[in-house]
Amino acid sequence: MKKSIYNKVFAVLMAGMTMASCSDFLDAENKSAGGSADEFFAKDASSLLVTAYSSFTALVNQVPIYEQGTDLYINTRGHAAGEFNEYSYTPASSTFESYYSNAYKAINYANGVLNYADANSSLAYEARFLRNWGYYLLTQQFGGVPFITQYINSPERSYPRTPLSEIYTSMIEDLTDLYNNSSLEPVSKHDGHASKQAVAALLAKVCLAAGWDIDTSLGNAEQGTYSVNDTKHFAEAAAWAEKAINGISLTMSFEDKWSPANEGNAEEIFSIVFQREGFPGEESSGGHSRQNTFGGYYGNCTATGLKNVDSDNQQSEKSMYLFEPGDQRYEATFMTTLYNSRLVDGSATWGNEGYYAYYNASDKKTLPIANRFFPYYANQNDVAAEIAANASQYVRGDGINEVIVAILSSPVVKYTFKADGTYTKSTVDLASYNTQVNNGVCVKKFDDPESAQLSGSNDYRDLVVFHASDLYLVAAEAYLMAGNTSSALAKINAVRQRAGLAALAAFDSYQPQYHTPSSFTIRDIDLILDERARELYAEGHRWTDLRRTKQLVRYNVAFNDAVTSASQMADVAGNYKWLRPIPQNEISSNTGISNADQNPGYGGVE
Repeated sequence: MKKSIYNKVFAVLMAGMTMASCSDFLDAENKSAGGSADEFFAKDASSLLVTAYSSFTALVNQVPIYEQGTDLYINTRGHAAGEFNEYSYTPASSTFESYYSNAYKAINYANGVLNYADANSSLAYEARFLRNWGYYLLTQQFGGVPFITQYINSPERSYPRTPLSEIYTSMIEDLTDLYNNSSLEPVSKHDGHASKQAVAALLAKVCLAAGWDIDTSLGNAEQGTYSVNDTKHFAEAAAWAEKAINGISLTMSFEDKWSPANEGNAEEIFSIVFQREGFPGEESSGGHSRQNTFGGYYGNCTATGLKNVDSDNQQSEKSMYLFEPGDQRYEATFMTTLYNSRLVDGSATWGNEGYYAYYNASDKKTLPIANRFFPYYANQNDVAAEIAANASQYVRGDGINEVIVAILSSPVVKYTFKADGTYTKSTVDLASYNTQVNNGVCVKKFDDPESAQLSGSNDYRDLVVFHASDLYLVAAEAYLMAGNTSSALAKINAVRQRAGLAALAAFDSYQPQYHTPSSFTIRDIDLILDERARELYAEGHRWTDLRRTKQLVRYNVAFNDAVTSASQMADVAGNYKWLRPIPQNEISSNTGISNADQNPGYGGVE
């Protein structure tokens, strides 16, 4: 299942191509095959398609861009909030420049396939999917961008911004034709190739975005109010989401859905595939770092035997209270038990002990525990009873790590254990707790139990891009915006019931557990956003979700500790940063774009 098109990419790169820029590889000499790149790709464009797919790996794991500056995450242990959480980024931000450039590289590789391949070939069909996916990613961050459908093989430097409405129209038309008239596989084979099911999923997201961006009007940014002017795109989004769902029922448990032993399961629609076997370079750099990105710090992995996490994108207070009692997604999303490790030949044991013992140990009932985390709703008497019932596991013995248990509430209830298994209990205010080591759960959705004991890009789990329950919630949002509240609620309840929660009788029966400011009144769209937060936690959707639904300012003011007021998210003229800045380098080098084309909120480009 993991033997995919990506395996070929390294041979292609060694054939003379470079990923430095579009123009670089166009002029490259193909020393292995003889002749020019044009001649090489005219004979076989499949290698260029491999490179197009592979190029998206630089886009799918941009955690600061996708998740920070929202309501769900904070940086802890003294780490600065950072420019994304504080909305202090500028057009000179290297992160946006890299993202923008990488997106256009991926798009140009796709255009290259279309330039060389037969228009009615599977290569061309997949390239059209990739090009549209690239433009979807760009538009959700930057709004209208240069819409280029020709392979760039000249020094042309003038590419004006295309109005967002025109981009959406072109994407919808092209993807609709691709779904109706191509020979793509009807459903995903979980091999990294696009299918009609993936096309439908992308279409659903494009139509949903178009509905919000084109067919709604912002009322008050701080209050997150809006008016709906047309429901056509929303109705289309719901219909395409249903096609993408393709009758998939949410029957497997949430734990099984994200189990590393269950990659390529029935709910996955499209993924970026990673494969450790056969990687010709350094194992520590051939994967990605998603498993090391969300959560508290547990020490250096080589010294502790626990997973390397950097204290960034830890749970915010809202996130701690987001999950309701009985929601099975909590235990399936977060690692709540970390097992202890021993020193062997001067290094912490790895794999069958320590963090990854959760997956690899044959019997975890006798393993010593380093950390145990309980959700806010845990009863202290029940916690004491669990500790007493498993007392031997809380004896440190020759374990490396101090044994700590915590109820993650505000304030935190912390249990600090002595070597013999006795403990003292204390109450720690949340701000102080977040300065400490072992300050809470980490996300386990992306864990790779075969990880090497290092802190690099050692995660070879596939990165899921589209999956069924995401599309259930896309459909719910689209139905809600189209005025079909009963169908919207049915989709939400299907997601909730799989999680072990009772069905809601109506939108207004939803009452969240997290604290809200007095000015924050729960509305229908908040139920959608909270369900997306629970179901899609750490998957790279949050900033886009809040921007799309016009709740970005409202949610940051209410729940982002790094945002003190709405004015922090605006320039001196009061224009809010609803979109990312067009990179300074793009404005400097693209003669089709001037300072006047910069997005609102950045006060122009100096």
